[in-house]
Amino acid sequence: MKLSKFIFVTLVLLSSFGCKKKEVSESDFEKHVLKNVFVEIVDSIYMDRRIISPPPMPKRDFKTNKEDTIGYHKELKEYWHYRDSIKNDKARILIGVYDTITKISSLETEMIQKQINLSSYDTLKETEEYTFDLKPFKNNKKFHFEKASKYSNEKYWDLNDISNSVIPVGTVFISRIQFDKTKTKGILTAGASCGGGKCGRGFLVIIENKTGKWKVNKIIHLWDS
Repeated sequence: MKLSKFIFVTLVLLSSFGCKKKEVSESDFEKHVLKNVFVEIVDSIYMDRRIISPPPMPKRDFKTNKEDTIGYHKELKEYWHYRDSIKNDKARILIGVYDTITKISSLETEMIQKQINLSSYDTLKETEEYTFDLKPFKNNKKFHFEKASKYSNEKYWDLNDISNSVIPVGTVFISRIQFDKTKTKGILTAGASCGGGKCGRGFLVIIENKTGKWKVNKIIHLWDS
């Protein structure tokens, strides 16, 4: 009897330890969620320097104060044809990713508080930053992701460079996720730039898990630079 009882207790303890090993840490859970929504976020916010320029404007004759439309319609047609050719190009789009994932900044928090109520979202308790692994996305059909650090400082990039292989067409960065208490909703910030130090914009991203899969629920434009 004593031996049987000892074996029973031992098995219970081993089973208990085994369950603990299977538990997902807060950090791993956050990384898993970010992995699920990363491409969707990028696809919604990325900037492509090849098509960032606005349409041409007709020239104005200052002597007569009339628009000179000679050749303008042709120029405009060429502009839209070029944009369509970029959008219809099946080549993967090279995007630089700032892969150091940090907490939402205090300045961004102030902006967010004007948009949503943060009281239902937990404050992050884990380490403040980690490196985001890009390997799981190496076979993505639309994007070719590379670390932004692989290239020279993006503020020196030539916005007139229309290549899609030498340097990225733009960069993105994302923050860590703050989840609500039920772990079914989350918020993070994200930003995109077309390089050259002349364009950038930031967003609040609201994500949600309604059917067992994390998806982007809403994206709110926060700032431009």
